[in-house]
This record gives sequence, structure tokens and C-alpha cells, in this order.
Amino acid sequence: MIYIESEHKIQTDIMLALSKNGFTVFRSNAGKIRTESGQTIMLFPRGTPDLCGFVHKTGQMFFIEVKKENGRLRPDQIKFAKFIAQFPVIYGVARSPEEALMIVQQGLNRTEDVR
Repeated sequence: MIYIESEHKIQTDIMLALSKNGFTVFRSNAGKIRTESGQTIMLFPRGTPDLCGFVHKTGQMFFIEVKKENGRLRPDQIKFAKFIAQFPVIYGVARSPEEALMIVQQGLNRTEDVR
């Protein structure tokens, strides 16, 4: 049987790798949550990538969408990718810590996963 890591595990590994290599990274929760008092709080808009952060040396923002090996972007994620491609920020879909590091270290704006 072949073991495929969960997106959560990949995301945690990516956050650790980016942090260890001098980048500040945050988990960006999207959607809405309901508080214990019944209030609804809007988080990031749906489609916002799983991780965001910045490069210390340049201050450049990055966005990383985390997917497992066979994961595909949802329509709202594709919409975000197409929108962000017009700006000078770092963006990419990563399936491993190594891939995320390559995207951020090379300052890429990779939208080849966008169909």
C-alpha cells in the first residue's frame, strides 16, 4: 500500500521548512466561523491560499497553496491564482517543503497548476 501524506501534514512541514530558512509564514484560514455566542466571523475569502508570508530580505509577500500529490485546485483557488498573477508577489502550488522553498527562494509566480 502506498502512503500519501495528508495536506495538513504537508502544510505543517512546509511551515517548518520556511521558518527554518528565514521566512515568516502564517496559516491563512478561509471561510466563516461561528463563535460560541453565535456571531459569524469572516476570515480570509474562500480561495485564499493556505499559507502566506514574506521574505525578510525584500519584504516581498508570498502565497502558497498546499496540495497533496494528486490534489487539484478548486474553482475559487483558480480564481485567486489568476487574480494574483497580475501582481509582483510570489505564488505557487506546493506539494512538498522542497517545492515550497523553491517557489519562495526563487521568487516565482507559478500558475501552471491553474487550469
